[in-house]
Amino acid sequence: MIAESFQPLVVGLILIALFAAFVREWFKPDVAVMLAVAALLVLGLLDSSQVLSVFSNSAPVTIACLFVISAALEKTGCVDRLGDWIGQAAGGQERRLLVGLLLAGLLVSPFINNTPVVMVLMPAVLSMAARYRIAPSRLLIPLSYATILGGIITMVGTSTNILVDGVARDMGLAPFSMFEISAPAMLIALVGCVFMYFAAPRFLPIRETLTQQFTGSGDRTFMTELFVPQGSRLAGRTLHEARLTNGTVSVLKLFRDDEEFSAPKPGMRLEVGDKLVVHSRSSDMVDLRSTDLVGLQAARVDDSQDLETLRRQDVVIVEAIVGSSSRYVQRPIRDLDLLARYGIHLVAVHRKDASIQDIVDDFQLQFGDVLLVEGTRAQIKRFCDNGDLFAITDGKAPTNRQHKAPIALATIAGVMLLAALNVMPIEGLAIIGAAVVVATGCVRPDETYKTIEWPIIILIFGMLAISIAMRESGLAAMLASALVTLGEGWSPWAMLALTILLVSIATELISNNAVAVLFTPIVIGVAQHLGVDPRPFVVGVMFAASASFATPIGYQTNTLVYSAGNYRFTDFARLGIPLNLIVWLSCVILIPLFWPLTPL
Repeated sequence: MIAESFQPLVVGLILIALFAAFVREWFKPDVAVMLAVAALLVLGLLDSSQVLSVFSNSAPVTIACLFVISAALEKTGCVDRLGDWIGQAAGGQERRLLVGLLLAGLLVSPFINNTPVVMVLMPAVLSMAARYRIAPSRLLIPLSYATILGGIITMVGTSTNILVDGVARDMGLAPFSMFEISAPAMLIALVGCVFMYFAAPRFLPIRETLTQQFTGSGDRTFMTELFVPQGSRLAGRTLHEARLTNGTVSVLKLFRDDEEFSAPKPGMRLEVGDKLVVHSRSSDMVDLRSTDLVGLQAARVDDSQDLETLRRQDVVIVEAIVGSSSRYVQRPIRDLDLLARYGIHLVAVHRKDASIQDIVDDFQLQFGDVLLVEGTRAQIKRFCDNGDLFAITDGKAPTNRQHKAPIALATIAGVMLLAALNVMPIEGLAIIGAAVVVATGCVRPDETYKTIEWPIIILIFGMLAISIAMRESGLAAMLASALVTLGEGWSPWAMLALTILLVSIATELISNNAVAVLFTPIVIGVAQHLGVDPRPFVVGVMFAASASFATPIGYQTNTLVYSAGNYRFTDFARLGIPLNLIVWLSCVILIPLFWPLTPL
């Protein structure tokens, strides 16, 4: 047992290690949190009853049920129709399309979790961008930012609001009503969107997507794999004779039986069974996969091939993004057995911190990776459905549940209305709503568990347990006291500004949900030290913990568009840092107007 005087220090050290694990990505966030909880249990800073008590918190259950209701709106085509409407209203003009996306984010995200909104609208954005020859990079970041701003408008718009409310309730604050935060949040969201309307065209770059690069309009390099089958006319020929070492096409590796040859010489002769990892510019890659000069297509009547690929008359090349709950995350590509299991071929993977040359059998997929896959539409759909991937370009199968859309819309409207009228707490209404959409077939029972972002739920439960350790050890009170000491002599308004700024900065580095749980008890302690109502400080955490714009890692929707839009890390900072400052200033001005910093 650790001495009581040392308990805050030990909990603090565990928190620092947890932050480091988040930032350095040593483990997935949910795994890192559970390891931290385990350490607290081992050291006696938490007991089993305290850990189990977090399951009585209504926030995670509410969030899980809202995931299901959001999926119903997605599966029944409600958000798809919105995407079609935006395209028709925009008429091919970039500015009008930007306005449509900003309005969509503000109107939809208050009622639907913003992650599925972005995932469903991304294909529509990419399709419209291709049709009207607009770079998707001009649109996807504003889409993500608009859904984040829209999510803060209601208590169910983002899991952060629900979570902060749950922690605040545990600390004795009265529950927030459904629309209590809506008025200032709408003003903040409108200010943010007006800024984006003028700033996004100036600050955002023109970048091509993975598919555009692959189809020859860019000059980046890509990797593909080729196989020399039985009867190939290239067997016995050198790599040079096979035109695989012509300066723009190179063989990175050649696998033969149990041997591996890195950067084989042009004079090396091919043998039946050889597997080649070929590296080429995008334009040459298209030639490589379409011309018969190297035998990629049938060269004779008997359809035998010289280098075997999956090229067929009915195949399509589709971009699919890896979701946070995908079963493919952190699994080597060789374990997926794509050809044997799904009949598809992985052409390329897009990730910002990995070189294309590294995409070999040991390459592990991560959340936000964009896969360029080739196969039939049915094969790709099966691959995506099985692994919780989302096709973001051509190949996405249309839903056949449009006739159930009124049920899904009525369910979410009923939950919102009844919660606003205080007929029943939101957690009870969310459970009823989830049951309705499953029972009516808006979401199939086998899809229900896939719609819930389980890593987020586990992360929340773990962070709730850690927040108990912070309170019981006295660390939360010490941090609150330290903040007050730091701002000694400051007014409550200035302390509110400081805490919102700190929460906003922390959100850019680690999970927004983790920040919400950690800072809520701290800011309540700050308010109590100052002798003022803690409610405005709690609202500040709600808004700041969601307002992650400066990096692609602070919020899930940013991570989703990061690879899909072919962005660089600095693209988020150029538009996001000014937007962060605008939201911070708006919060500092508006929150005290709606929740006065009056003495208790």
